[in-house]
Amino acid sequence: MSRLRIFAEDNPREPQLATSDLAEMAGELARINVGFEQWTAAKPIAPGDAPDIILDAYRSDIDRLIAERGFKTVDVVSIAPDNPQKDAMRAKFLDEHFHKEDEVRFFVAGSGLFTLHVADRVYEIKCEQGDLISVPDSALHWFDMGPEPSFVAIRFFTEPDGWVGHFTGTDIAQRFPRYEPGAAG
Repeated sequence: MSRLRIFAEDNPREPQLATSDLAEMAGELARINVGFEQWTAAKPIAPGDAPDIILDAYRSDIDRLIAERGFKTVDVVSIAPDNPQKDAMRAKFLDEHFHKEDEVRFFVAGSGLFTLHVADRVYEIKCEQGDLISVPDSALHWFDMGPEPSFVAIRFFTEPDGWVGHFTGTDIAQRFPRYEPGAAG
């Protein structure tokens, strides 16, 4: 189940808010200029489908987002628990960083944890199948795909080099919970 938890930056143990209500999540995230939507496939898709089949199933939402936001590239990424590079892939974005363009991801399947650091608060968003998140350009955040990553996501890009991570060098990400799918909390 998708979830939003909001913490004070100095207290990673007690959330100030915890909700799985999708409308409440979207409202809270809109306050910090983060987009959160739910999409439904227009056609059936199955595990292992080719990227063009996946993109076609969400074509109307993809085209709407491209028209609204001017994205130039859309692709599909798939990570499975048996990927031999999973540890390196997980570690790549576990520290606080930002990008020089919006980071927009739609979860076709599986899940991941986006955590944003905004002013003196930390917003932890567990995204699952059907969730689209749009993290604004220059927003401080980190992403955790978990120790056994399993997701298929559609990614949107404005510029080919826009998704380069610019790391802050702080240790805040290490102080907050890591993503452990299936764990309580």
